[in-house]
Amino acid sequence: MKLLRVGKLGKETVAVLDSNNKIRDLSEHIKDLHPKTLNEATLDELKKIDFSKLKELDPKIRTGSCISNPIDFLAIGLNYKAHVEGSNSKLPEEPILFNKSSGCIQGPNDEIIKPRHANKMDYECEVAIIIGRKGKYIKENDAQNYIFGFCIVNDISERSWQKERGGQWIKGKSIAGPCGPWLVTKDEIKDTNDMNLTLDVNGERRQTGNTKKMIFNFNFLIAHISQFMTLYPGTIITTGTPAGTAMEMEKPKFLKSGDKLHLKVDGLGEQKHEIIEE
Repeated sequence: MKLLRVGKLGKETVAVLDSNNKIRDLSEHIKDLHPKTLNEATLDELKKIDFSKLKELDPKIRTGSCISNPIDFLAIGLNYKAHVEGSNSKLPEEPILFNKSSGCIQGPNDEIIKPRHANKMDYECEVAIIIGRKGKYIKENDAQNYIFGFCIVNDISERSWQKERGGQWIKGKSIAGPCGPWLVTKDEIKDTNDMNLTLDVNGERRQTGNTKKMIFNFNFLIAHISQFMTLYPGTIITTGTPAGTAMEMEKPKFLKSGDKLHLKVDGLGEQKHEIIEE
């Protein structure tokens, strides 16, 4: 299932993309995609619906974030070897875990606002896990049972705040976190360990990667994080980015007003953004 939230900001309703790529209204069956609805019981009910009989929505309707009000927005740093090397960082012995503010979540095609004091703003195309079941001390071989689905996240990062302002990553990681367009249930993905990721800036390919190049895979990340904290339904865990970020360049091309970004991940859709000044 490819679920999404559509409509004006703050007034989004739940929809589904049917087998003919038409957007169908699910609002009569589910009110939102948030911690209270992202679970197995919801999936069981949705599977009973004939989507072809649902009202068709305008394909030009705005798409909002595919998640609403998560309890946690977690992220993994330096999880692709080439990105570690390109950023002159040390290869992590265990996952680097940090937070993004849930307030930075936005739609997959919304404009990204460049703050007035940001001068090293960067992009990161990533695959995110959406948790669908409460758990702690999860075993790696049981991790799939805790996944509701996956989506794209653009982990927008202000490098000067992240690296030059005391080492607290959340400050540099909470400008924007576009999620979506779709929340894709795990049964739709043939092989989570073989998903291609790309990101272009103004038509120039910057990032190319594949989840098989991740240092720590999805199951390991879920098991690892759950040793330290309880994972709740609706939690977003964005899992790191491939090489090709601006900060890795000899002469970094950080994001500026007017830049256009295009992200794509196998099976998870595309994001398109324009950078605008605050």
